[in-house]
Amino acid sequence: MNPVTVIHIDTVHMHVPSPGVLLSSVEQFASARCAGHATPIEAPAGTIIDQSTGLMWSKATTAKGKTWAEAKAAAEAVRLGGYTDWRLPTRAELLTLVDDTRSNPAIDTTQFDCESDWYWTSTPLASSPSVCAWGVDFSSGGADYDRQPDDGRVRAVRSVSSPASGQ
Repeated sequence: MNPVTVIHIDTVHMHVPSPGVLLSSVEQFASARCAGHATPIEAPAGTIIDQSTGLMWSKATTAKGKTWAEAKAAAEAVRLGGYTDWRLPTRAELLTLVDDTRSNPAIDTTQFDCESDWYWTSTPLASSPSVCAWGVDFSSGGADYDRQPDDGRVRAVRSVSSPASGQ
């Protein structure tokens, strides 16, 4: 089991992975503690759970050749693992997948299927939110903004919750 930091706040127990814990599609992500028993959450087929962020990602690219509006709709239409709350990630979330030791693509290809291309985020450009939005270029791993009518790829994400609290 990976080392974790346990934080006790009144009756809430939070388990925070130690720095350097890697992603895994089969590794247990979180434990719901009840009467001393743990209920692990495992990543369904086609997904990856990032222990350090609490996010579940689509393993494969969800769509390609999409405008920003189409990318948001494509992410929301994903139905992986029986979940219906998929969405386009924020710029900060998508950047957590960048692996600075890799390029073309700048992501862990043992975990993700990824093109060396532009992927949309849900984050609009603050100075021009109706015209431009942020994306991540997985050829280099850098983030930049582009015009919303331009084409990009889509990777879907959702927040992980325990089975007891619903999907």
